[in-house]
Amino acid sequence: MFSLLKQRRRRRLQTRPFPKKWLTLIQRHVVFFPRLSGSDRFELLGHIQVFLAEKRFEGCGGFEITDEVRVTIAAQACLLLLHRRTDYFPGLLTILVYPLTYMAEEKRQVGEHLWQEGTVSRLGETGRRMGSLVLSWGAVKHGAADPSDGKNVVLHEFAHQLDFENQAADGVPALATREQQLAWSEVMRTEFASLRAADKTGILTLLDTYGATDPAEFFAVSIEAFFERPRALRARHPKLYAELRTYFQQDPVEFSAEE
Repeated sequence: MFSLLKQRRRRRLQTRPFPKKWLTLIQRHVVFFPRLSGSDRFELLGHIQVFLAEKRFEGCGGFEITDEVRVTIAAQACLLLLHRRTDYFPGLLTILVYPLTYMAEEKRQVGEHLWQEGTVSRLGETGRRMGSLVLSWGAVKHGAADPSDGKNVVLHEFAHQLDFENQAADGVPALATREQQLAWSEVMRTEFASLRAADKTGILTLLDTYGATDPAEFFAVSIEAFFERPRALRARHPKLYAELRTYFQQDPVEFSAEE
């Protein structure tokens, strides 16, 4: 019963008239939006209505949350939801936004039994059990304004949220069939190993070598490349591109600003 009521409420939100002020902000700040087909723009605006009704935003470090902040983040995050049945990032409750780069405590392994603790600067982060996602507004704006540089903090962090939907942070999103899972695992394992080898030898790569950290980060940087450098990814990593196209049921080449 609860699920049925939630679906009905979401359908009502999707079909509400989209606020003109929000639309103006999206048209002004989200460069990929006018490149989408008319049907995709309509679907995206419906997803944004649901997303903004269900997620809470909080400013950090004295930062003020405005409509521009909310819709700019929502538009980029909801690009990941087009053409698919979605539960709108179900593990995510709150989006925390800092004005610029922020500092965070980090503990990382530097040897078999050796760990190092320290403070590092970050543009974004999320975690499977956090219930929240953190973003730098400066990085968010840059990602919205330049959709073809291969880097987008919103796509990266919300990719992790998709990863968590199978109850693990393993670089494998929720896939419908065993056949899909096997095909995904084979391609991702090979591509991840290739990126790790390139990172160790210093070979230039299309994918951000941060993805060599672990399969979860590989998944996130692959999604950045899929939406921001689709032509290059399709040419240089055709099997990876095909898996992502099947999962997202999108072909970003159709609306890419990539030269």
